[in-house]
Parts: sequence; structure tokens; C-alpha cells
Amino acid sequence: MTLTTTDDVIIYKSPDGSASLDVRLDHETVWLSQAQLVELFKRDVSVISRHIRNVFVEGELDEVSNLQKMQIAGSTRPVVFYSLDVIISVGYRVKSKQGTQFRIWASKILKDHIVKGYTINEQRFREQAEKLTEMRRIVELLARTLTNQELVSETGKDLLRVITDYAYALNLLDRYDHGTLTIEEITLQALYVIDYDEAIGIVASMKGEFDGLFGIEKDQGFKSALGTIYQTFGGEELYPSIEEKGGNLLYFIVKNHAFSDGNKRIAAALFIYFLGRNGILYRSDGSKRLADNALVALTLLIAESRPDEKDTIVKVIVNLINRNND
Repeated sequence: MTLTTTDDVIIYKSPDGSASLDVRLDHETVWLSQAQLVELFKRDVSVISRHIRNVFVEGELDEVSNLQKMQIAGSTRPVVFYSLDVIISVGYRVKSKQGTQFRIWASKILKDHIVKGYTINEQRFREQAEKLTEMRRIVELLARTLTNQELVSETGKDLLRVITDYAYALNLLDRYDHGTLTIEEITLQALYVIDYDEAIGIVASMKGEFDGLFGIEKDQGFKSALGTIYQTFGGEELYPSIEEKGGNLLYFIVKNHAFSDGNKRIAAALFIYFLGRNGILYRSDGSKRLADNALVALTLLIAESRPDEKDTIVKVIVNLINRNND
């Protein structure tokens, strides 16, 4: 096997030289396209396609976290890539010796990458920790000063609001970087359940605002996103709160790419509708819990995120919804 690294792409060559693949490395796993699986396992496209489909249909692996679309050079549209877990599962199904060789190679590559990445991040955290702590200390001091001096003018109130907003942002980023971000508050109450017919009706009502392929379904991904947020396991809901359901709804609609065009706009609209029907879109004073620019930023963040970042992104959404919700 030979190994050449170019940014996030590692070139894999099988021991017998029959396969040469540009393997995409995305932190905690490696990714291959269906065409690359065909080359690796030396099976027909139809065979590989059937086994991939069965891996998800039979519930062996979760499709959302083990599939992602990437834009690659020479392609006019995003290409679907599958994680190492899918590669291993398909390898077992086709009884491929090359699959075992690739798994051993990929496991070593991932271990080396994680160790190296941890070392780099640890050094970066040490260098930035003091700066972040000092920034937060200054922000908190300014906020206390303004409060103690009772600046009651509109300018003073606006300044205090800006400063406290930045203090919260710094704290949220710090917890994100150090892996300590948790869901702090949730709303457990009777839920308004959105079914597929109602949701697709909302999409249809939006079509007049947008041209072209907007809102045209490609597959069952939209229906899957709606059903997933209400899933249970062992009698317990996977996403027990309104906020968690809403955050996951936004995530799944964006990432499932179920529509030919408009996935992010549809996701944001359904997210807003869901929060509104469940009574948590606005604070008691009538102000929005989640500002417009924050919703835009979160939607774009989801679109560019890796599958392993899903839980953290949802935690951020939940915390932003519930911050100062009274």
C-alpha cells in the first residue's frame, strides 16, 4: 500500500495495485463514493447499490450520520459519499478481501489523524485559553459596571444588551471548543405534531415566491425528516423536548436534500412554523427567541457541517432558543 496526502484527501492503493482511490478524510471517519466502492470491491454498480440500500433499510446503520454529499471537481452536482462503517458493512456483504485490507488501512489512518489532531488542538486551546478568559473577564466587568451605574438611557440599555450578548457568545464558544456544551433548558409539554400532508402543504404555499425547481421532491427524505423527530426507542422519545425536535427538524431537512431546490429555505420555514405552533417562537414580551441572522447562520452552518457535528449543532440551537426566554 502506498500513501500520499493532499489536504483532506489520502490516496489509497491496494496491495495488488488493482485499486487506487482518493479517500476523503473527514476527522473521525473516511468517505468513499459509490463509484469508488465499485472499484474497491470489483462488483457491479447494481450489486453495490443494492447492498448500500439494504444497510440502511435493514436498520444496520443510520443513513443521516453515515451519508453526506460533497462537491468535487469536475462534477456539476454534489456526489454522495459513504462512511467507513458503510464501507465495512458492504465489504462483509460482498465477502471482499480488499474490504478487510481497506478497513485495516483506514483504521490506522484514522488513529494517526486523531492523535495528530488532538495534539494540535490541545496546543491551540492552551494558547487561546488565556485570551478567551481575559476577554470574558473584561466583558463581564463592563456589564457589571453598566449595571451598577444604573445607565437607564436607551443608549446605555443597548450597550448593556450588546455586551451581555457577546459574553454569552464567548461562553458558548468556549464550551463548544472544550466539548462541555450541554442542553440547559427544555420545554416539555403537549406538542403540536406536524404531519407530512400539512408540511408539504406549507412547501406548496411557498412555491409562488420562488421559481424553477423549488419544492419539488426528489425522494422520501422530507417525510423521513418529519417522522424522525417523533421516533421513540424503548417507549422513550429520542428527542423529548420541543426545542430538540425543532433543532433536529431543521438539521434533517437541510441535510437530507430531499428537494431539487430550496432545501435550506424550506427547512428554516418549517422550523419557524414548528416553534410557532408549539408556542415557543416568541418570548413573553413579543420579541423573537432566535434572531433572523442567527437562523440564517445556523442553517448555513448545518449545510456545511460534518455528520459527527450534528449533536453539537442541535445543542447550540436549543440553547439559543431558550436563552432569556422569559
